[in-house]
Amino acid sequence: MESFEKVKWMQLPRNIVIGSNVLAEIGTVCKHLGVGKEATIVTGAHYTRKIAGEKVFEVLSDAGYEAQLVEVQAISRESIEQVKAEAIGAKFILSVGGGTVIDTGKIASFEMDIPFISAPTIASHDGIASSRASVKDPEGGSPVSIQTHAPLAVVADTGIISSAPYRFTAAGCGDIIANYTAVRDWRLAERLKNVEFSGYAAALSEMTADMILANFKEIRRGNKRTAWTVITALVSSGVAISIAGSSAPASGSEHKFSHALNIVADKPALHGEQCGVGTIMMTYLYGDDWQRIREVLKVIGAPTTAKALGIKEEYIIDALTLAHRINPDRYTILGESGLTREAAEKLARATGVIN
Repeated sequence: MESFEKVKWMQLPRNIVIGSNVLAEIGTVCKHLGVGKEATIVTGAHYTRKIAGEKVFEVLSDAGYEAQLVEVQAISRESIEQVKAEAIGAKFILSVGGGTVIDTGKIASFEMDIPFISAPTIASHDGIASSRASVKDPEGGSPVSIQTHAPLAVVADTGIISSAPYRFTAAGCGDIIANYTAVRDWRLAERLKNVEFSGYAAALSEMTADMILANFKEIRRGNKRTAWTVITALVSSGVAISIAGSSAPASGSEHKFSHALNIVADKPALHGEQCGVGTIMMTYLYGDDWQRIREVLKVIGAPTTAKALGIKEEYIIDALTLAHRINPDRYTILGESGLTREAAEKLARATGVIN
């Protein structure tokens, strides 16, 4: 009889709390988790600190926790080390803010081997609940996705998220819709490169994208219900990543395109915005209904063209020809040799990304 020795280790958030004014319950969440009484709160500058970071500090202090606030401006090795130095003696780290703040705290807590709690203030990407984090390549290349622990809890206040600029929520929708082409790429890599594939993680990832397509007209209203829908989808996408043990169910050729844009463009757009545009083009390459993707993004209010991204058309073509070199171990429809400049221009024009 053939033996089967496969082992799978998944880390998932233990508690997920989504709703209006739930930051007021964060002391209760921490008590339920039993994470200790010494907390380091990582937050952003100015508005983020004022509306959320200081509120969490007050709630934890009132609940008997010894809390301190650490403000970070951007994610880098320096900011991660800053948090680690400030967090000496802390029993857990809690990030209150956007993607930069979330990933900084996530990496610092992982390297310190202490629990991490995620409290997003915007709904812009699925890192809020996943076991992956992105940090810029110190050599100036594209961001590098690294393995961390999944958050022990996610506390998402829809009141705060809905009050943030709507552009972030629209970008989050672009990041989620990207799951469609990411899963297509993952299946392709399984067939052609024998890459390990999880049907469960793939199904959850695609279901998450379906949530956006099923509710895209309501999402455009930009209210608390919108925040609920998008943040729930982002959490589900992050869980799919944790189940897979890699970002494959939510990051494929469209993300490679976005990371390439970050390299070539003098002023890149938001990550999710670029992924949405990349999804339009990669869906075209697969021969699927790219017009549907473009229409949904338009209605949501996300960019669908280079002009809407605020990026020169030549940079779109440059990024398309460079994209296959990003994370070369992840096989996608771009293949190993990528697109020629002529093919890239034809693709961008056919989908209306450039004129």
